[in-house]
Amino acid sequence: MPHIKPRQIVIDTDPGIDDAIGILLALASSEFSIAGITTVAGNIGIDTTTRNAGRLLAFAGRNDIPVFKGAAAPLSRPGPEPLNLHGKEGIGGVDLPAPARQPEGRSAVEWLTEFLLNEPAGTIDIFALGPLTNIARLILDNPEAAKRIGRIITMGGVIYEAGNVGPRSEFNLWADPEAADVVVSSGLPLVLVPLDVTRRVRATREFTAALSASGKPLASMVADLIGSYFETSTHQESRPLHDPCVMLFALAPELFRMEDLRLSVSTGPTGEAGALIIGETGAPVQVATGVDGPAALDLLARTLASS
Repeated sequence: MPHIKPRQIVIDTDPGIDDAIGILLALASSEFSIAGITTVAGNIGIDTTTRNAGRLLAFAGRNDIPVFKGAAAPLSRPGPEPLNLHGKEGIGGVDLPAPARQPEGRSAVEWLTEFLLNEPAGTIDIFALGPLTNIARLILDNPEAAKRIGRIITMGGVIYEAGNVGPRSEFNLWADPEAADVVVSSGLPLVLVPLDVTRRVRATREFTAALSASGKPLASMVADLIGSYFETSTHQESRPLHDPCVMLFALAPELFRMEDLRLSVSTGPTGEAGALIIGETGAPVQVATGVDGPAALDLLARTLASS
């Protein structure tokens, strides 16, 4: 069989336990070539999310991948308080080495602009795992570069279910609704993986034990990360593995049920911020609304075990 060239991707992220799992999954897959990681404040402050990105790369021995510090705050409103569920360091207390390489001198948006303008149009995908501030700033400040993105696959929003920070709001879009509005209304190719899907991807303790037993370093680290994602020592099922669903969709879109919806984003007061509105005046978005959860977990395990 002919060799298929890996897809070039940029991971925009606020690690975060589930971000970390998604990053390690991408590192384990031969189908992705990670050109760089851009960071954003979200789960925790920008200095910590940037350091965590470097720590993950140091653990994986991938010091060839640059990290670019991005937005420290939303476009136009105060940032959220750090989420306690990710621990003081934002990574669930898991032991990771210090970064082996310092963040680059250019900002995330500066680098993205240059990188996109220098690569063939449509060949770079962005996997967005946090608030969409960096991507929105790219669209606003450098629209010609943004138009060269192949597609954006983002974890965010909720369609038919209740939100996790408001009645109809999910954290990533709620944290910077103005940025989410810019991205959704931009007309750029956008795939949205909302809570409706990610809540169906939860690991069991048997799953984490099997990952640990594989003997593969990335798999064992993911097992440790998921282990910190159980609500109590007696829970047999983890919190949802939200962000890895972006990578899982890119690897196996056939595992997901998709709908073409026209969406807009509420930029109203806090309780409504980030809510997605379905209507004819919205922009077209490909939305994942269902997933084969067991098959997605199996793909996660197989990819990690192959690294």
